[in-house]
Amino acid sequence: MKTLVPAVAVWGRTAPSHSITAVMITDDQQTIVTGSQEGQICLWDLSTDLEISSKEILFGHTASVTCLAKARE
Repeated sequence: MKTLVPAVAVWGRTAPSHSITAVMITDDQQTIVTGSQEGQICLWDLSTDLEISSKEILFGHTASVTCLAKARE
């Protein structure tokens, strides 16, 4: 059974900037992945009603994310 856990982000008065520089959608069309000029990668859930909600934000890159690619199994 899959358990849904909402993404929780903690920061000061303002959220970190996320100037999108790259976009990718998964083959199942349920997740959108964005890369940003600030070096973050964000995962977004895409519902069948085309509603987008945040899933995860990944920090760690020191340069802009300018390209996203799917890995093969």
